[in-house]
Order: sequence, then structure tokens, then C-alpha cells
Amino acid sequence: MTKIITIAAACIIDPLNRLLVVRKQGSEIFMQPGGKIELNEKPIEALVREIKEELLLAIDLSLPKYIGQFEAPAANEPGYIVKAELFKIDLPYSPELTVAAEIAEAKWLTEKEITTINMAPLMHTYVIPLWIK
Repeated sequence: MTKIITIAAACIIDPLNRLLVVRKQGSEIFMQPGGKIELNEKPIEALVREIKEELLLAIDLSLPKYIGQFEAPAANEPGYIVKAELFKIDLPYSPELTVAAEIAEAKWLTEKEITTINMAPLMHTYVIPLWIK
């Protein structure tokens, strides 16, 4: 039986067309911001909560645009599949990045830097194509 982790995640892009990526502590894999959806929590609520917890960044509920539900192998949990409620957020500004909770690193990625990082399957398969159209 496949083990599933249900998450809310976002393709967050700043006005300079840079993609926000994060890396959890103890991992070398970069991924999109977001996290697990709690019981009775709507995906957009989980997304905004996780971004605030992990990056101390307040996202207005009007900014995330729902893209769809996607599945990919989990980056840091072998044998698991992530089922992601994916959103796109076009930020009207480029905030300074602060890491909190379990995040070790957050950075703005340019298109030229895509090949320089180790990225999660969900990001590689769905987020990057959403970003680079």
C-alpha cells in the first residue's frame, strides 16, 4: 500500500522572475515552500500557515492561485508519495528571506541556476514547468 503525505505547496515568484525554494534541515534537497495539511484545514489555509511558520512571511489570501493536485515521490521520506495541492503566487515585491521552523535555507532561484541544485521530484516535474513557460 502506498503511503501518502498530503501537502499544500506553492510556486512563489517575485517581480524579478525568481523562484522561492527552501531546504529543510538535514536535507540537501530543495523544494517549494509549503507543508502538511492539518485535519479540518483548507489547503490555502495550510499554505499560508506553513509559509508564515517556515519563512516568517505573511501571504495575503488573495495572492495564491490554485493550480491543481499533483503527485510525486516524496523527497525526504523514502517509500512515500506527496499529494500536493499546488498554488502559484506572484509576489508584488521581493521580500528578504528569513528561515524558521525546520527550514535550513531559503533562496531566490534564477532560471540559470536550475541545474545547480538538487531538487524534489514534485518541484522538478510540476513547479519548474509552471514557473518557466
